[in-house]
Amino acid sequence: MAKLKKTARAKTAAAHSPAADLQAKAEQVSRSLVESAQQIWMAGVGAFTRAQGEGSKMFEALVKEGMNIEKTTRHLATGKVDAVRDAVEGRVGLVRERTVDTWDKLEKVFEDRVQRALNRLGIPGRDEINALSARVDALTMALNKGTAPVAKPVATTKTAKPARKTPAKPAARPRKSTRPALPKARKPVSPQA
Repeated sequence: MAKLKKTARAKTAAAHSPAADLQAKAEQVSRSLVESAQQIWMAGVGAFTRAQGEGSKMFEALVKEGMNIEKTTRHLATGKVDAVRDAVEGRVGLVRERTVDTWDKLEKVFEDRVQRALNRLGIPGRDEINALSARVDALTMALNKGTAPVAKPVATTKTAKPARKTPAKPAARPRKSTRPALPKARKPVSPQA
């Protein structure tokens, strides 16, 4: 302010000098610069205030938009996850069926081999045991009635071979004990009456 008063006095004193004209123009330019800087500052403060007021509205709008995008993404992802889950469950079912079939085949092979090994050892199979049980039942009934039926040979699918006998080892010689022999016990004497 003080500068402006000095410049105003100087204008009136040297109103028409060329240096005064230059100085007046410089003052005018500096005033316009100050006013323009002030206007820029006020515009910035106004923009800040507006951004602050509208910022919360913009933030809420962005949150709503984000929620909408999340819903659509979840919907799409859920559909894909369900499809993948169904495909995996289908494949697991196929693998499970194949495993059960393979396991059944393996059991059958194992049972057949065990049965063949038992037949080689002379151990009768299930069918032979059932036939023998039926024959024993028939004989028991015949004994209870008092008449014995004529013996029929048992029908078997395969004849069992007798088991191989291994030759007996010769008896080992008795060893002499290194312990001293105990004395013989005396016979108890019965009391005489």
